Amino acid sequence: MNIFEMAQIPFNQAVEAMKLDQGVRDIIANPERTLEVSIPVNMDDGSVKVFTGYRSQHSTILGPAKGGVRYHQNVSMDEVKTLAFWMTCKCAVAGLPYGGGKGGIIVDPSKLSLREKEALTRGFIDKIAPIIGEKKDIPAPDMNTNAQVMGWMMDEYSKLTGQFEPGFITGKAIIVGGSLGRTAATGRGVVVAALEALKLKGIAPAEATAAVQGFGNVGSWTAKLFCDEGVKVVALSDINGAIYNADGFDCYKVDEYVQKTGSVVGYPGSKEISNAELLSLPVTVLAPCAMELQITAENADKVQAQIISEGANGPTTPEADEILAKKGVLVVPDILANGGGVTVSYFEWVQNLYRYFWTEEDVIERQNALMRSAFKEVVAAAEKYGVHMRVAAYIVALSRLIEAMKIRGIIH
Repeated sequence: MNIFEMAQIPFNQAVEAMKLDQGVRDIIANPERTLEVSIPVNMDDGSVKVFTGYRSQHSTILGPAKGGVRYHQNVSMDEVKTLAFWMTCKCAVAGLPYGGGKGGIIVDPSKLSLREKEALTRGFIDKIAPIIGEKKDIPAPDMNTNAQVMGWMMDEYSKLTGQFEPGFITGKAIIVGGSLGRTAATGRGVVVAALEALKLKGIAPAEATAAVQGFGNVGSWTAKLFCDEGVKVVALSDINGAIYNADGFDCYKVDEYVQKTGSVVGYPGSKEISNAELLSLPVTVLAPCAMELQITAENADKVQAQIISEGANGPTTPEADEILAKKGVLVVPDILANGGGVTVSYFEWVQNLYRYFWTEEDVIERQNALMRSAFKEVVAAAEKYGVHMRVAAYIVALSRLIEAMKIRGIIH
């Protein structure tokens, strides 16, 4: 089973629960458009290397496609299609006027010079330019891309169109139209989702403990914002390993340590553990914020957390979902919990369209309100249909997509 097929299992369960027509299911399940491009780059050694890039526009039923661009040696069309599908559902759950998109380039960016990376970025935009734009498809950062890469993309697209185009892309630096509050947005969403789950279980944040897998942008902000809310963060990890302290970490100080050393491993006063051990700790909340496929049929029975708030895309397999549901673990699924990033990307897009910018307090308040509302809708759907939260999130997404298709006349 590839990742695209895996992603559609809870989607199909939602289709079955809602008793939807097969034709309606097929419209939503399949991408509207996929594009594969070849990008020639003049390398620093004088050679020419051709890279392969992808863009999948899964849906434009609710609005323009929206989704990041990742640079990684394992990028594939299946992965990009899956991530675009998740983006469609994520935007629909949050009630955003977006469809789903995703892009990627097969490359190990650590092996490129800054000039080569810029040339690759501009070349990619040149090739996908006909299908993107602020009213068609809006890219954003993803794995191994950042505000600088978005700046190059915006500049290249602005050159192609002959005008300043900040609304064509999100995740930019503040100076060229980025939004305050964007950097922490995905992590903030993971924490807001976890806090709502704690409320459901009647647990005060000050009584809760948390383990956060991954200490990149999402994981580090998840950990720091947990600390701000009074949740005791007892375990952290990155690609090099994991650390534990029963008394909890000051996650801002851990972040300072990581900026100096490059890893959480070796943080003073911590005990080194494995990533596998982190996933099985007896904590209140487990936040997987690293890669997909981390909680599987092989380790789900060892999970002792009461709540899982998913910061990564697809960290839990369908088989693991069933095991966790039987154990009574409340899983806040990725398409709900990590929707904070795209929510604030939407705010950035709106600000770009109006050329009017909000305060960080405004951004945070609006994000929190949208995410709490989405959480309540998913809980209501779970209760109505007698399903767990992941299937319920897809039911909420499907309900919105179907309503829009009927209004547009796509279905009758």
